[in-house]
Amino acid sequence: MSAVPISVPGVGESISEGILAKWLAADGSAVKAGDPLFELETDKATNVVPAPASGVLKVQAAEGDTVAIGATVGVIDPSGAPAAAKAAPEKTEAKPAPAAPAAPATGADGAEHLSPAVRRIVAEEGVDPASVEGTGKGGRVTKGDVLARVESGPVAPAPTSAPAPAAKAPAPAPAPTVAAPKPAARAGRETRERMSGLRQRIAQRLVEAQHTAAILTTFNEVDLTRVMATRTKYKEAFQKAHGTSLGFMSFFVKATIEALKAFPAVNARIEGLEIVYQNYYNIGVAVSTERGLMVPVIRDADALSFAEIEKAIGVFADKARKGTIGVDDLQGGTFTITNGGVFGSLVSTPILNPPQSAILGMHAIKKRPVVVDDQIVIRPMMYLALSYDHRLIDGREAVSSLVRIKDCLEDPERMLLSL
Repeated sequence: MSAVPISVPGVGESISEGILAKWLAADGSAVKAGDPLFELETDKATNVVPAPASGVLKVQAAEGDTVAIGATVGVIDPSGAPAAAKAAPEKTEAKPAPAAPAAPATGADGAEHLSPAVRRIVAEEGVDPASVEGTGKGGRVTKGDVLARVESGPVAPAPTSAPAPAAKAPAPAPAPTVAAPKPAARAGRETRERMSGLRQRIAQRLVEAQHTAAILTTFNEVDLTRVMATRTKYKEAFQKAHGTSLGFMSFFVKATIEALKAFPAVNARIEGLEIVYQNYYNIGVAVSTERGLMVPVIRDADALSFAEIEKAIGVFADKARKGTIGVDDLQGGTFTITNGGVFGSLVSTPILNPPQSAILGMHAIKKRPVVVDDQIVIRPMMYLALSYDHRLIDGREAVSSLVRIKDCLEDPERMLLSL
């Protein structure tokens, strides 16, 4: 039977390439049709690509390669024999090989072939070069090899000549004292790793947003006393009736929709020289994950109840934890809400999520003294921030829409009556 090609699948209309993040099966191993084969990172999400057939995997693209949609990254040979059985003996035989050139790499006196920098570190740290396994060309001991040996624990003193062991006899006692502080001193040494495809795309989109839109931010504060009282009063009944908790986000989503209905430009977008007014409300809710910030979209949120919004948010949160958010979950948003308050942020200026024209930033709830009816009282307050594209949205619309959100949250019942 002929080999079956492994192609990069399409993962969305606007996505033309991705990064082969990780092979989930080893080169030469036997796989079954449907087994997880590799992870494909795109600017939207990470997708696991299954094996198209059963057989032996032959890898043709390396981890970290940028691959085009439709490109072949390997093949599966249905009649091939797994190479794993042969690989083990080869590794066993090859393992001692690096030790062979270790002796000539350091020389008879332990320092003959060391570079000046390595000699200096060997002398400062009291390391015996013969005890260090070289990873350089021809088994040569490098600066990194010596530092790694030092940081692994107390080291044996380095002999400088034949009688040196006798002369160094008293030295071993203080040696651990000298070596012990070194790891802490080197804790700030830099490390490098490749940016994931998702992180690269996030960076690109944020820079594009800054360069292409005239971004302004307006601020306000909201008293959440009545929202918190409503949650406290109905949370048990809500849980029993709907099987989900009553959170803050459903209130903010509902309040935002009321503002977008009142000021349509905030829910619009620019395409070329045209303004596209979107008469539907797909609200993106930013979610922070280990792979970066993602914005799953609650579609037609205006038609959903508080319970349906909370359930949708719960599904996205579960997908984020499991890393299973798909491309379809992240597309088509008309407006975004981001909550820096979960990390303790008191105030910030959120960046637009193109092609959207506005984004609402929530922040930490703090009890503060405020004046109510000429009396100073303590209330749970939150700063709100609305960043918007000034090319499309005027200051009057931006400020008014944020005030509308504030009014809805300070009087939640008005959202039920659409007042």
